[in-house]
Amino acid sequence: MSDVHDDYVDGDINTIDDDTVVDDVNTDAAASAVTAQAVLEFIAASLADDPSAVSVEVSERQGKVVLSLQVGPDDMGRVIGRRGRTAQAIRSLVAAAGSRDGVNATVDIVD
Repeated sequence: MSDVHDDYVDGDINTIDDDTVVDDVNTDAAASAVTAQAVLEFIAASLADDPSAVSVEVSERQGKVVLSLQVGPDDMGRVIGRRGRTAQAIRSLVAAAGSRDGVNATVDIVD
């Protein structure tokens, strides 16, 4: 709990510098989703028998970052999983990584 009369020094984690600008509209969200993209690439390459066939394309659609995942045809079943459970788990992890980047990230699995 802080007191109204506390004196903070420059660089204190509890203060906001005057030159810090908070921008609610992220114009280049695709470039700022690096953590989400790295997580998706790591998970997909770990699941795939052919990690060299894994590719991720980043785009922005309706204010969301869309990560399009492509894997080899033999690995499609592994990435989707039974009843889509693996795909849903991947989407949850990537969404959490995207929130760390400050973006709303979704995954499309492209065949």
